[in-house]
This record gives sequence, C-alpha cells and structure tokens, in this order.
Amino acid sequence: MPEIATSERQITLFYSSESVRAKKVLALARTKELPIREIDILATPLTGTQILELAGNLNVKVEDLVNQEHPYFKEHFGHHDFCATNWLKMIEHNPQILKQPIAMRGDKTILIETPTDILQL
Repeated sequence: MPEIATSERQITLFYSSESVRAKKVLALARTKELPIREIDILATPLTGTQILELAGNLNVKVEDLVNQEHPYFKEHFGHHDFCATNWLKMIEHNPQILKQPIAMRGDKTILIETPTDILQL
C-alpha cells in the first residue's frame, strides 16, 4: 500500500525551497491556478518508504534520484560506488541532493525538467 497519498484533484509537488526551478514551477502553477499540495523536502524530509515509492513511480533506481552534480554531493560523497541502502540513507539524511521537483497526480508521477512539465498533469 502506498505511503504517499495522491489524488486526481490535486498535484502533489515535492521540491526544495532553495531550487530556482521549483520556484518557477510554483509560480507557473499559481498563474494557471493549478491545485497544488506543496511539500518542501527541506522542511519535511521524505522517509525511506516515500523515496522508494517515488523511485518506483518514476521507474528508476534510488541512485537515479540523486543529483550527483549538486555541490553538497560532490563535496561529501564524490564518485563512490554505493549500495541501494546507502543511496536511500543518503537522500533521507541529505534531502537537498534529491533530483526535484517531482510532481504526482493520481497514478502519474513526473520528474520536472522544465517548469512547463507541470502542465502534463
């Protein structure tokens, strides 16, 4: 049973409040009056189960959710080979390295690359 509650009536947006892309997505969503449930992952970190659910919904491995270009990742983790559990713990304890924003509506989940991607939902 999924841990993340979704609805066809609203978009759940997982984002970092420090992200320029996320700010643009939120601005566009507000302009278009899209029903958004905002979850700032820096204020409300994701659980391991939620991270696994997002990875499953996106059909990617947990390690593919890590932004390996993020300065924090480069400084603290570099280019190491980690097991799936370590990737998961890394995101749990350092949410800023999660690739985001991620949007969910009903059974559809997307990793937003450009602000207009939110309109796909």
